[in-house]
Amino acid sequence: MRILRHYEDVPTELRGAVAAIGNFDGVHRGHRQVLSMAAEMARRQEAPLAVLTFEPHPREFFAPKAPPFRLTPFRAKAHLLGQLDLDLLMALHFDVALSRKTADEFVDQVLIEGLAVRHVIVGYDFAFGHKRSGNTDLLRARAASGGFEVTVIDPVGGDGLAYSSTRIRDCLWQGRPREAADQLGHWWEIEGRVQQGDQRGRRLGFPTANFSVDGYLEPAFGVYAVRVGAEEDGGMIWRDGVANLGRRPTFGKTDAVLEVHLLDFAGDLYGRHLRVAFVDFIRPERKFDGLEALKTQIAADSERARVLLAEPGNRADAFDG
Repeated sequence: MRILRHYEDVPTELRGAVAAIGNFDGVHRGHRQVLSMAAEMARRQEAPLAVLTFEPHPREFFAPKAPPFRLTPFRAKAHLLGQLDLDLLMALHFDVALSRKTADEFVDQVLIEGLAVRHVIVGYDFAFGHKRSGNTDLLRARAASGGFEVTVIDPVGGDGLAYSSTRIRDCLWQGRPREAADQLGHWWEIEGRVQQGDQRGRRLGFPTANFSVDGYLEPAFGVYAVRVGAEEDGGMIWRDGVANLGRRPTFGKTDAVLEVHLLDFAGDLYGRHLRVAFVDFIRPERKFDGLEALKTQIAADSERARVLLAEPGNRADAFDG
């Protein structure tokens, strides 16, 4: 998979692609309908398969001081999209110039001149161009004269509601990661490099791997049953764990940190890049009167995590296939 940030000078072998276009935050089940159709069309037409998305997310660009909202910052999104055997991931740099392009300019300059697209696949609510002035009707009209085809995917959902990144964010903010996963079609994850902590967990008998949550939506603060993935011997190995996400009020901290204790594991994780999959919510974060009370609660949380992770619906491969 090639990753490009600009639409100028696209390699010849990647022009004429079938392209799925969207922000794809979370790469949820609705997005996967768009992506699956693009993959099918690319195979049928023997064309390159491309995804065109935007970095930073336009919402981040227009409101840089707003609280983080993204389900999948770029690295996590690229990991999920890379599972689709893409030929090209075009993550267009979203800046002032791109934001000011009219819908017609976007079609002319990006889709036709830049990519020479053969077929474009978008969701029913796709909007583009300056002030979101372009929609699927305009895209279809321009396709007729621009030498490419357009397929628009209808809403996809469960329980009578369309899958959406907004609904998934609400689930996570409310401490319902299992419901978020049902809509995503995969466990929601935070990934990053293990940071040096204050080693209080080690002194309590529960050593933790600490992660920054910068760039990610902050779900409900509290304790979660999680699985931790690490690349080992060319494959991803998942281990059960219990995690606290929050500001650590017992110690008077104010910055949000994800602290993960791996169950039945002994080893040095500092500096390693890991993935943390949120499986189930155990309890809200709270302040304890002392270290012994905290230690007792961590032990209880760890046992609860074991029970939750052993449930059939929470198995690691629950969404495979």
